[in-house]
Amino acid sequence: MTGPEPAPRPGRARRERRPLTWEEVRRRNPVERIKHEKLPFDLLDELPRLAATHYEDIPEDDILRLQWWGLYHDKPKIGTFMMRVKIPGGIVTPQQLRVIGEISRRFGRNSGEISTRQNIQIHWIELRDVPAIFDLLRQHGLTTAGACGDILRNITSCPVAGLDAGELFDTRPYVRALADFFYHNREYSDLPRKHKWTLSACPHQCNAPEIHDVGLVGTMLDGRPGFAVLVGGGLSTYPRLAEPLGVFVPPEELIDFLRALLEVWSSDLTYRANRAKARFKFMVEDHGPEAIRSRIEERLGRPLQRLEDVPAPVGRTEHLGIHPQKQEGLYYIGFPVFPGLISGEQMMAVADLVERFGEDVRFTREQNLIVTGVAADDVDRVVAAMAELGFPLDVNPVRGGSIACTGNPHCNYAVGDTKPQLVRLVEHLERRFGRAIAGLHIHLDGCPHACGQHWVGDIGIQGTTARDERGEKIPAYDILLRGGLGREAAIGRPVARRVPAGELAGYVERLVGFYLQRRREGESPQAFFRRHDDAELLAVMEGRAEAGTAAGAGA
Repeated sequence: MTGPEPAPRPGRARRERRPLTWEEVRRRNPVERIKHEKLPFDLLDELPRLAATHYEDIPEDDILRLQWWGLYHDKPKIGTFMMRVKIPGGIVTPQQLRVIGEISRRFGRNSGEISTRQNIQIHWIELRDVPAIFDLLRQHGLTTAGACGDILRNITSCPVAGLDAGELFDTRPYVRALADFFYHNREYSDLPRKHKWTLSACPHQCNAPEIHDVGLVGTMLDGRPGFAVLVGGGLSTYPRLAEPLGVFVPPEELIDFLRALLEVWSSDLTYRANRAKARFKFMVEDHGPEAIRSRIEERLGRPLQRLEDVPAPVGRTEHLGIHPQKQEGLYYIGFPVFPGLISGEQMMAVADLVERFGEDVRFTREQNLIVTGVAADDVDRVVAAMAELGFPLDVNPVRGGSIACTGNPHCNYAVGDTKPQLVRLVEHLERRFGRAIAGLHIHLDGCPHACGQHWVGDIGIQGTTARDERGEKIPAYDILLRGGLGREAAIGRPVARRVPAGELAGYVERLVGFYLQRRREGESPQAFFRRHDDAELLAVMEGRAEAGTAAGAGA
């Protein structure tokens, strides 16, 4: 460990009582050994050789290193990969979207999905095609570098940065500057685990800074633009909300500040020895923001400017529908892409449309897309054309506010359906309740990794397994409640466990019916579920209590 060790947070014991050595770290953590033997970022030079090698003859260590270049095994592991294209702030030009669509159509069986980090993912990629694909991406200013692996992942932002009249200031130049500095920077390609940043000045904080390793929230101090900083957020198997670091960082200091933060975390070998505890959130949890701030200041050699308060979000939005831009006479239009799937052919058609009638395309955290720069006279034409392409605007808003991870059939971690299950569930609720569920956010994951952010949905659902009456394993789901983002930011908790897949729609229907019948004026699902204990909510979901007769229903 380099540098003085921060004091433990009161009431928390250090995981390691003595400094570790790199030798011990690499013995305990095989991924650290693999990275030491060959830095994954350097594998780019070997791609032609790997592409010419039979898949089964490629060492498994090199398969792991491919993650640093955005390539993950598809399921089953028979030689095809998911490729993730890294898109800073979710912004692509029509030309860039067209080339992604072309890659999908030529090499990825026309597959495509929008991720919750504003990336595009393509499946069915074969290694023999990767050099040609990377050439196409590079020619159009696109990259997969660091889209996976122990590295800085895609930097997310408000998808309407630079367009929305309510934003405090335009953060696009700062997202771009950070991407240009860090994305291909070998010096920061070996972190203890993946690391996630988000940066925006959206008044709604639609980019969810509270669940990021580092959330940079636009604010003003003494008339100067800059950022409040949240640290230590994250989901997966140990979810926690980020905490204020208590500092103000002006734009011109962002790179130095973030370099120091990465170096403080990366140099502490405690967070490399145990891969399950290697995320930055565990360091923040152990020591607290003040100790982390102190170490960053020591690394910088100067104090950071203090900031007492982090701006609160004004509400919640998915930026869907038709909205005037601050550029006079222009509009942006947010289209639901339910459930986050977009084919290569659709990408190319959207690119053609935007090239004629718009400016660029933005991908959102909720797996939707936004067409920008549309003239007033062209709005109806664009809306009609997008509907013909499969993205109608006149659908129930629940489709734009609900998300699902990749899941089956592609993800090796998933134990059940996600996107097909979300579609079935939403369609069932629409038939039962219609537009009454318009504001509901359903987040569905196929495993605990929480790519679909089930911990913070109005109704969070996580895939698992159960046993039937014969003792055989069947797909099932846990249902989590009381999670949320923004002003009601909170981590949900499981209320119904191991619900058989065939019964999930009934459980959720009864729960939603209970909420719609008994909610107070303007009451959110999260606030409503907080008014009722687990036993009441479970009884409703299981059908043991009617919505109007559950104990405390009118409390």
